Amino acid sequence: MMGWVTAEQTTSLRERLIEAAADLTVEHGWSGVTMSRLADVVGVSRQTVYNEVGGKTELAESLVLWELGHFLTAVNEGFDAHPDELVDAARDAIRRVLERAEVNPLLRAAVSATQGADTELLPLLTTDSQSLVAAAAVAIELRLGEYDHGLELERVGALVDTIVRLVVSHVMRPSASPNETAELVSWIVARVLRPEADA
Repeated sequence: MMGWVTAEQTTSLRERLIEAAADLTVEHGWSGVTMSRLADVVGVSRQTVYNEVGGKTELAESLVLWELGHFLTAVNEGFDAHPDELVDAARDAIRRVLERAEVNPLLRAAVSATQGADTELLPLLTTDSQSLVAAAAVAIELRLGEYDHGLELERVGALVDTIVRLVVSHVMRPSASPNETAELVSWIVARVLRPEADA
């Protein structure tokens, strides 16, 4: 068995590296994250870090998608709590995401960064957020498939893309409490699903 690395060990090492990168970002800013420092924290060689996560650009993308996984857990909890009512599920999921965003140290560090390399994470959450939006949309569309919403497939895609982008904008720049924002966004969902309600 010597010399063999299992898929589980590889996944575990990658997760450890990304978690360590998140901790370093919160503590020192993104500019304080170097492959050498990351290698020292995790106890591996710098080459191992490159082998597992690529360069710093790839690490940043992995970090954002890793954090997205935590937010999707909140989304799933919202849907799980309301298996029979899509609007209620959307409201609960959005509220949970926004509440998590309020206290998320990595997100706060990215948003509050104002200069130099520390600002490099922010575009991945905003202007260059295609991979984040796409990953979130796929996960949410799967959950919508569990409901009898009556929308055509392309309409589901349009609705999910719009809602994800709207929620991301409120994550980055909140304009109300999580509960108030969730009420407003779920109202939009309700209007799309039941347009006759406004008649």
